[in-house]
Amino acid sequence: MAYVTTKDGVEIFYKDWGPKDAPPIVFHHGWPLSADDWDNQMMFFLQNGYRVVAHDRRGHGRSEQVSEGHDMDHYAADASAVVEHLNLRGAIHIGHSTGGGEATRYVARHGQPQGRVAKLILIGAVPPVMVKTANNPGGLTVEFFDGFRKALATNRSQYYIDIPAGPFYGFNRPGVETSQSIVQNWWRQAMMGGAKAQYDGIKAFSETDFTEDLKVIEVPTLVMHGDDDQIVPIAASALIGIKLLKHGTLKVYEKLPHGLCTTHPDIVNPELLAFVRR
Repeated sequence: MAYVTTKDGVEIFYKDWGPKDAPPIVFHHGWPLSADDWDNQMMFFLQNGYRVVAHDRRGHGRSEQVSEGHDMDHYAADASAVVEHLNLRGAIHIGHSTGGGEATRYVARHGQPQGRVAKLILIGAVPPVMVKTANNPGGLTVEFFDGFRKALATNRSQYYIDIPAGPFYGFNRPGVETSQSIVQNWWRQAMMGGAKAQYDGIKAFSETDFTEDLKVIEVPTLVMHGDDDQIVPIAASALIGIKLLKHGTLKVYEKLPHGLCTTHPDIVNPELLAFVRR
């Protein structure tokens, strides 16, 4: 397996598939998953002639289960370590959920200043900020995320069945049939990671403010969001974030859930390809 060691000595696992001279696409996964969550999209772009790269966030998947550094600054720096190690130029970065926050900070603080990034795509992403504050009255309360932490610490395995079987993929909606294979794959990925990293990651994805990151991003950015996202409500994320981007395009998908890349790749993948080729 391929690893890169970060400046603070953490081993980060990554995948690098496709011709090394092909246009690169870098994927940033959501909490508490791994690079495997992008299998469908990575295979799709590989078959369309692209080089595809994805890493496991520190403490998640096959990356080292360190105790510290579970915050967006480290996440972005870790992503940068992978990109610099592979010497990727003109890359398109795609982030889902927490990975959307990671990708946003990476582009703003690393990729764009280094001239390594061409475009950004945010899918069901957490920016600009999820938690309710004086400046973000429409956000979710800290107590809401405290519930996440309690459930994780009490019975992580059960919690990681309840999330995908319910709100993540919209399987709790009337008339929506649950896919056990999707639920099991979510559970598999989540249980590969470390509980400490995933616990700390809740604060990272819910309390980090990406407002200034969004404001400085110059590259074309596509914001994709399902209007039935029960994990990252669209009104407190995409509908606000799009106004902060200099060159942003918003695509809203009626009745689609948070995990739309998995449930509706037939809709998502062609949209991604069209924007990448634009």
